[in-house]
Amino acid sequence: MIKWIDIPPVWLLLCLGVAWAQANHASYGLDFGGAWSDLVGGLLVGGGVLLMALAVHEMRRQKTTVIPHKTPARLVQSGIFSRTRNPIYLGDALILAGMILRWDAVLALPLVPIFVWVIERRFVIPEEDRMRRTFRADFARYAGKVRRWV
Repeated sequence: MIKWIDIPPVWLLLCLGVAWAQANHASYGLDFGGAWSDLVGGLLVGGGVLLMALAVHEMRRQKTTVIPHKTPARLVQSGIFSRTRNPIYLGDALILAGMILRWDAVLALPLVPIFVWVIERRFVIPEEDRMRRTFRADFARYAGKVRRWV
């Protein structure tokens, strides 16, 4: 049961909840300064959703799992995975940053690097270790040519 609670969307929702609470209950009159933050925030959220959709589509096309705790059946290197090894997690980080901007949650901005750090330690590194053991030389070549984040 705990394994199913410890998934990236739960971490994202937790960070979003903290950002929302900060914006609504502890803003201290701080804001990002106008409509630009709504625009940039919206673009970041939209970009994050697009990255995630492209990644899920490619993983489904390759008939492999999107569940973080499972070993994938195939090493997906095509589509968005030819640009970043972790497009779903990158999408999560973009959504978090975008919502922080849209909500004017200035003091919640440090949540973005904290979120990335948590995701990398709890999910990315263990996933890459599983793929390194499963796909060996193929994963080594892939990791050599495609960056972990961007």
